[in-house]
Formats: sequence, structure tokens, C-alpha cells
Amino acid sequence: MTIQKPIRTEAEYDDALAELDSVWETKMHTPEGDLKEVLVLLIDDYENKHHPILPLSPLEAIRYQMEEKGLSQQDVAPYFGGKNRVSEVLNGKRNLTLKMVREISKHLNIPPADRLDLGL
Repeated sequence: MTIQKPIRTEAEYDDALAELDSVWETKMHTPEGDLKEVLVLLIDDYENKHHPILPLSPLEAIRYQMEEKGLSQQDVAPYFGGKNRVSEVLNGKRNLTLKMVREISKHLNIPPADRLDLGL
């Protein structure tokens, strides 16, 4: 078994990804499975430090859920209080109201943590 160390450079990161790819299909509780587990932890740590994923803005979260569910502005209009309001909100011309947030959250399954960032 190769002794692993923290990933510090992009080259080491690329090498770790390649090594992880080679052991990806292995079973847990085997030497290769243990290596896979260690590599996942090291890669995750490096990615969190050097390639963080920024949280979506409330509007990005709404647009994302609409796209994932194949919904048009007309489909979600009832959650916003009408077609005009959907367009105004998604274009940043109108703020979300508490009622909109509740409806959008309920119907688009946007988690509560994301709702808290709506500035209400």
C-alpha cells in the first residue's frame, strides 16, 4: 500500500484523481478499497481548499430547480403570484416576498438553508 500524504499541488491533485480512477470499482474493506477511501478524503480536502464551490444565490437556486424539473416561468407563476412577477423576480427587478419564498420552497424543494439567504 502506498503511504498517502496531503495533496499540495495541482500535479499531485491530478495524480491522485488518476489513482482514484484506477481503484474506483474496488470493494470496501480491501487494501484497494482502503486506498480509495483515503484518496477520496485527500482529494476532497484539496478541492475544498483550492476549488471551493460557492453557494448558489437564491435566484440561481430557483433557476436551477426550474431547469432540473423542466419548468417554464408559466409553470411556476402561481408560486410567485403571477407571470409578470416571475419575470420581474428572475430578472432582479422585484424582491422575493415571504409568501413567495414559502411557495417556492415547498414546490421547488429548495432547502431551508438556501431560503435563509433570501434577505428576508
